[in-house]
Amino acid sequence: MLGTLIGLLGPVSGAHFNPAVSVIEALRGRLAWRDAAAYVVLQVAGCCAGALLAHLMFELPIWQASAHVAPEPAQWLAEGVATFGLLLVVLGHRRSEDAPWMVAAWIGAAYWFTASTSFANPAITIARSLSDTFSVFGPPMCPPSFWRSSSAHWRRSLPHACCFQLRRRRSLQRPSKSN
Repeated sequence: MLGTLIGLLGPVSGAHFNPAVSVIEALRGRLAWRDAAAYVVLQVAGCCAGALLAHLMFELPIWQASAHVAPEPAQWLAEGVATFGLLLVVLGHRRSEDAPWMVAAWIGAAYWFTASTSFANPAITIARSLSDTFSVFGPPMCPPSFWRSSSAHWRRSLPHACCFQLRRRRSLQRPSKSN
């Protein structure tokens, strides 16, 4: 599903589903900061709406508060690896037509092979806290736990994103085409 959405919406909006990607694009000067801020708000709203829709599809109570505690350091490390890898795929693919399958493959693999089940997206972190199902972060109705969990993801994701950008500049420079 993710690959399909990226393939369909990439030409329209750049398929900006992840605040970490939008912030990196703003840091690179490829997205205006005003647009990046709007994307982040819409990304969080869209993910929250998706969580509520999922509740309806699975006949769960639409409004839930997670009873799960915030993740442990190993999960944050796994999330950092997943986010770093996602940014590597998003910014490092050579052909735009490869982005959908590469991103979907990365997220699928990161889901199965990381301790955090790969949120790799701060907007999803917030949205998944609106559910009391497995693999969620702290309760949204309890502000200290919710904001501690969500802001921790942002504090960890953005440095990974910035570090990625610095490393990418050095290691993934595309050779210039010569005649």
